Amino acid sequence: MIDRRAELDSSVEVGPGAVIGPQARIGARTVIGPYAVIEGDTTIGADNRIFQFASIGAEPQDLKYRGEPSRLIIGDGNRIREFTTIHRGTEGGGMVTRIGNDVLLMNYVHVAHDCSIGDHSIIANSTELAGHCVLEEWVVTAGMCGVHQFSRIGAHAIVAAGSKVAQDVPPYSMVAGSDRARLVGVNTTGLERRGFKAETIAALRGAFRKLFYGKLLREEAMRQVLEEFGDVPEVRRLVDFIARSDRGVVGRERE
Repeated sequence: MIDRRAELDSSVEVGPGAVIGPQARIGARTVIGPYAVIEGDTTIGADNRIFQFASIGAEPQDLKYRGEPSRLIIGDGNRIREFTTIHRGTEGGGMVTRIGNDVLLMNYVHVAHDCSIGDHSIIANSTELAGHCVLEEWVVTAGMCGVHQFSRIGAHAIVAAGSKVAQDVPPYSMVAGSDRARLVGVNTTGLERRGFKAETIAALRGAFRKLFYGKLLREEAMRQVLEEFGDVPEVRRLVDFIARSDRGVVGRERE
């Protein structure tokens, strides 16, 4: 059932039983699976694959929402698997939920209102993102993770299965923990697979030691890290992420 006001490229494929609302705009070569629902002011780019029973662009589960004309914007080359739910934005969060490019959302993932997911991220089965979460590029979450509202997960970070994220996750890190996620270390394997230089990874390890495993106060540790490793762009990005954190960043497990 495709509303006559929806805008679909001529190359879009739509499976039987799918429902596409009047404000949908869908780009070239995108494939919509059977019984998927696309509603609200939703823009979907090119070369996406939306699998059966996905719910895209529904009203947010926010009691403050009063029907304001919020949006969902999805980029190119994404795969959105079965029973995934992605909600539009709200007035309190900028009115837009965003999914980048080349993102994989596995079965039963929930992306709440006003979230932003960066390019090349992989969000595994049953991960739940509360409202206003920001995931930068190349983030990986394993299955059944929960992310608290307003939390940020930095670029190239990996979150272990079943983790509960209640604070910001630093870029380039690994975190784990079913009660509260705690820092494990640098995501060395992920960085190596993506072609990061050995000296860059070594600088990040040195920065992590000072920031999270030393005895200095955080501000002094950041100053020393910039003095020692400030010529490495990834280290500067790490320090900037920590400095801009409103919720505080995930720390290591207490000894």
